[in-house]
Amino acid sequence: MWAVIKLNNNNIELFKSDLKKKIGRDFKLYSPKLSVQKFKKNKLTKVNFNLLDNYIFFFHKDLKNQNLQNILKFTKGLKYILNGFIESQNELVKFISKCKSSENEKGFISDNFFDFDLSKSYKFCSGPFSNEIFKILSIQKNKLKVLIGGIKTTINRKEFLYSPII
Repeated sequence: MWAVIKLNNNNIELFKSDLKKKIGRDFKLYSPKLSVQKFKKNKLTKVNFNLLDNYIFFFHKDLKNQNLQNILKFTKGLKYILNGFIESQNELVKFISKCKSSENEKGFISDNFFDFDLSKSYKFCSGPFSNEIFKILSIQKNKLKVLIGGIKTTINRKEFLYSPII
């Protein structure tokens, strides 16, 4: 059974070590990660960060057990456990499966994680067009035809990260 937990200041190592002392090694932790290219002082640098910030997924087969939940609540490094995880197992499993299937060979979420809608505008989150707004004209297998300002161009889907503008 999966739960979503929030750690204090992303202190995962303290949490892991205290949890191993209390319940052993019968648990799994999963935190989807992104690698983004950003311009900093006119240089392109890679920045790695957790997709969910200080939230991670915690798995234990006996998580329905109230005693285990109480042990978990008082583990060093844990801020809190999100409520409703028992009722949301299907959604949690689907999201984790989608994240894991979208990971590249280095363990980072790739671009196929995101779905595209031709009616929306997007903003580049990485690369030389960082923070530029664009519209998708057409989608091909590995390429996107986009309109940036008044310029039509084709970009490789796997080279950049983008987010929809709401």
